[in-house]
Amino acid sequence: MPMFQPPRSNAILGLEGGGDGRVLDVESAVKDGLLGGVAGGGYGGGAAEKLDLKKMIEELNLPEVPSVFICPISLEPMQDPVTLCTGQTYERSNILKWFSLGHYTCPTTMQELWDDTITPNTTLHHLTYTWFSQKYVQMKKRSEDAQGRASELLTTLKKVKGQSRIQTLKELKKVVANHSTARKTVVDEGGVAHLSSLLGPFTSYAVGSECISILVNLSLNCESKRNLMQPAKVSSIVDVMNEGSVETKINCVRLIEALINGKDFRAEVVASHSLLVALMRVVRDKRHPSGHFPGLNLLKLISNHKQVRSLIVRIGAIPQLLELIPILNSDCVELALFILDSLSIVPEGKQALKDCTSTIPTMVKLLMRVTETCTDYALSILWCVCQLSPEECSLVAVDAGLAAKLLLVIQSGCGAPLKQRAAELLKLCSLNYTDTIFISKCKLTRTIQ
Repeated sequence: MPMFQPPRSNAILGLEGGGDGRVLDVESAVKDGLLGGVAGGGYGGGAAEKLDLKKMIEELNLPEVPSVFICPISLEPMQDPVTLCTGQTYERSNILKWFSLGHYTCPTTMQELWDDTITPNTTLHHLTYTWFSQKYVQMKKRSEDAQGRASELLTTLKKVKGQSRIQTLKELKKVVANHSTARKTVVDEGGVAHLSSLLGPFTSYAVGSECISILVNLSLNCESKRNLMQPAKVSSIVDVMNEGSVETKINCVRLIEALINGKDFRAEVVASHSLLVALMRVVRDKRHPSGHFPGLNLLKLISNHKQVRSLIVRIGAIPQLLELIPILNSDCVELALFILDSLSIVPEGKQALKDCTSTIPTMVKLLMRVTETCTDYALSILWCVCQLSPEECSLVAVDAGLAAKLLLVIQSGCGAPLKQRAAELLKLCSLNYTDTIFISKCKLTRTIQ
């Protein structure tokens, strides 16, 4: 909710919701009759009493509310405003709680109260109710219009072809993106099945991209997900992912993620060379970092399936991820390390990590640099590589400053399992050195540099 700022002379911005920036004060609002109803809204009298102020506030969830309606204590809109003897107004329940804690001062001014009487501020309550009523009516009208428009566009979509179909899909995408009621209408009226039917081997990019941008915003049931998991439809989604803008690519990624999270999901759906290659294009696109997180998140979900890991390794994912790590934010680094750790379980993954010259320096650098979880993944990968070729890899790791980093992990506040793993790796690395030489390798100076 908005932060409280003391109003200027009880000023209220844009009471009539026209966005014209007019500032009205409470007295003028009463004098001009603005409390009596909303122009064109049918409120005022009996109709207004049917609306619950609490419900309107919750459903509207407005990011900006006139500060005069905000309780200085809770920073929430007031539903039952009361005024103290100091002239300051608060939500009744909040000021009574303040009193119950033994405070007999005005929370805003900190003046001692010479009278603990609280007076209902009926004018402000009426004004608050009117303002929220107007916003609520406008919202409901927009929702009803959106529902009708969505239904109309669905009917049209079933009849048109060619450029008219594309234009109808574009309009439906806008309505669905902006109105939850429109999304529900599309689902209730069988729109998901029709949109899915438009995806197939002969789907053009223009139609496919619009369909996917709509589907990704809809609630898909199990039957809808099963339908979309057909090979021809998945192939169509991959084709769109390869050709589309970054926004379209992200929509494709989100739609595939929704299918993976379905209970009827089968790993063979994503065990596709073309899908994984298209996904890696999204992940490694340095010009459009907005695709990094959704792309890595989907790759993480896919890498959870053992039968797909070898295929991920074969498309060259490991060196690509290692190259990308230095430019990723912490959340994306954690996802990338999770994926690399998952791939290190399969023999091809272990070998690919060992063969990549940047594996050890990158993992050593990440120790104690991002999060404890990242340190855990990095240690796991280093352990895997060093075990595969103890003599060769341990020498490279120690030269990269691993020994000193491991001592930092052991002496840190990390969990016991992490410290144990660091100790075991430190012991493995020490086998190739005399005690004197290894102790010199453990000095922090070189690592810090």
